[in-house]
This record gives sequence, structure tokens and C-alpha cells, in this order.
Amino acid sequence: MAAVTYELIHKDKLTGARAGILHTPHGDFLTPIFMPVGTQATVKTLSPDELTDLGAGIILSNTYHLFLRPGADLIQKAGGLHKFMNWSRGILTDSGGFQVFSLGELRKITEDGVTFRSHIDGAKKFLSPEISVETQMKLGADIAIAFDECIPYPADYDYAKKSTARTHRWAERSLKAETSATQALFGICQGGMFADLREESAKVIGSMDFDGCAIGGLSVGESREMMYEMLEASTKFLPENKARYLMGVGTPDHLLEGVVRGVDMFDCVFPTRVARNGMAMVSPNVSPSGRLVMKNAAYFDDFTPLDSSCDCYACKNFTRAYIRHLVRAEEIFGLKLLTLHNLRYLQKFMADMRNAILADSFADFRAEFFNRYERSF
Repeated sequence: MAAVTYELIHKDKLTGARAGILHTPHGDFLTPIFMPVGTQATVKTLSPDELTDLGAGIILSNTYHLFLRPGADLIQKAGGLHKFMNWSRGILTDSGGFQVFSLGELRKITEDGVTFRSHIDGAKKFLSPEISVETQMKLGADIAIAFDECIPYPADYDYAKKSTARTHRWAERSLKAETSATQALFGICQGGMFADLREESAKVIGSMDFDGCAIGGLSVGESREMMYEMLEASTKFLPENKARYLMGVGTPDHLLEGVVRGVDMFDCVFPTRVARNGMAMVSPNVSPSGRLVMKNAAYFDDFTPLDSSCDCYACKNFTRAYIRHLVRAEEIFGLKLLTLHNLRYLQKFMADMRNAILADSFADFRAEFFNRYERSF
């Protein structure tokens, strides 16, 4: 039996949005799910206990960064990522492909893999499908991701077609490199911004013996409308019995539009990054922009919580005025409170979407959200 399996529980009758359960060696997790990003084997400013308390089930760590520092051998020696970072729930590691390909002139792509210069010390490094998968097996994540080529935006059709074909060949090599029966491997669909290539890639990756299907190469600079079009061109051709993971998406509008198109899993640095910049994510009932910029003078003497409908530690114990003071004084505690709040907001948002799917009312939930929400992210 596969280490990680997806169980479809219910599809919303009108939209087809999915509610399911992801079964992993470190627990069963309800979908749709948002996975906080812990790039360096930690979600910035938060402890594992705090992540558990806010409802996080699976977190994402970054193969590229851990490959460079401290190295997969050390983490394997420590007993794997779970023991190394004292996290008892699920872990997903990405392949490192996105980070490598974003290095631009610091990397060179061949059929064998990618040669690149470390952003830390400039040392010459090499990643291939085999090395990426071997690294992820050493890290011990519940879910590893096949090595792919992330197509830049914009890219012409000929480049996208050749790149997508290479991703498919690398997917086959990633499958052959898999070594652990206790870890799952997801393939990645690519295709650039071309619907026919997206369809082809979804069919190819979906037919392979992967445990789930990731959708990469989106939210890389294209318009919102194009992203949704390419997402739909992918998900409609993916197998029903495998989890679908949209990589790098984490604003509320994108999460809603991903779920309505049949996506089960999401991750993004957005909620933690904007927290460190002093921004709170809130419901459209609080602010139609879905955000509060805590440095603003409007909160100087505002003694209400960030979001009165939120049950997080920050909202239950502190006021906007206090958090604004911490942010302006550059106190780490203020950034921590905003990180706690933003991640809790998204955990609750995903749970609310799941409940709407189970009640066959997802279309109403989505419409009510967008009636109040002004897209501003």
C-alpha cells in the first residue's frame, strides 16, 4: 500500500469542489488544506507546539535550502526532519527545482540536471532528479516531489514544449530513484501558459505511478485570469483518486479559486512573509481589502482585536494598538503575533471551505466572499 493516499469524501454538487482526507504516516489530514512553509526546517518565529495549536497539519520544507545547509546527511543522522525539528505531524518537501531555476544566470540546465552556484557562498553544486529524490528520502518527509523544470514567465511555446517534455523525462527518472516505502512521491505538471501543454502534462503525470499530482509553474508573474485558465486546463485531466497540490499559492482569493477548480493542497510563504512586514490577513467583513497594515496611524489607539471573529492567541489577548506599537518598534513579538494570526486565519478559512463543500453550498460561500472582498494582494 502507498505511504500516502487520498480519500475523496465529497464533491460539491454544483461546483465540483472536493473535500477529502490525506492519509500519511504522521496522521490523517482534512482537505482542502493549507500548508505553512518552513523553508529552513522551521516556520519563522513559531514553535512546533504553536503550529499544532493553530491547527497546522502538514508543513513544507525546502529541499534546495536544506541540501545546501545543513545538508541531508546531517538531518538523516538526526533521525530525519521530524526528529530534527521536533514536528510530529506531516511534512512535504519540494524538489528544489523552483529555487534552482530562479537563480537565473547562476545555473545551467542540461538533460542530466542543473549545475548552479550556491546563493550562500558561490560554491558549485549539482541537482538532478536522482539527487533531489535521494536528498528528500534522507530528509524523511512524508511527501517528496519529483524534480522538474519550472518554466519562466514569459516563455514562448517552443521553449515551454521542450521544457515540459524534459519535466516528463525527469519525472520518470524521479520514480526510478525512489527508495523509501514509507514516503510518497508526487509528480509535477508543467506546461507554461499554454492550455494544450497543460492538458498534455496533466495526462502524462497523472498516468504515471505517482502518489499525487502537483501543479507547478503558476503564480510566477502571469495575470490572475491566466493562472486560473491554466489551472483549470490542468485539474480537469488529473485522476480523481490522487491528491492535487497547487504550489506557491496562499492569498484567500487564489485559495478559493483553486478549490473551486478541484485543488486539495496549497502552500505559500505569503501569510508569514507579510506578517513580518506588519500586515494582518482578515476577513472581508473586517476590511474589504482582506488586510490591515499595522503601521498605519489608524490603529494608534484602536483597542479592538485584529479580527473579532478569530480565535487565535493574538486576537484573544492583544489589541491592534499594542500590535501596531510592537511593529513600529520592530519588536519580534509583534511579528510573531501577526504570523500566528495569519496562519490561524488561513487554517480556519480552509475549514470553512471544507464545511461549505460538505453542505453543497460552496458556490454560495464563494459568492458571499467575493461580494465583500476587494482584490488587492
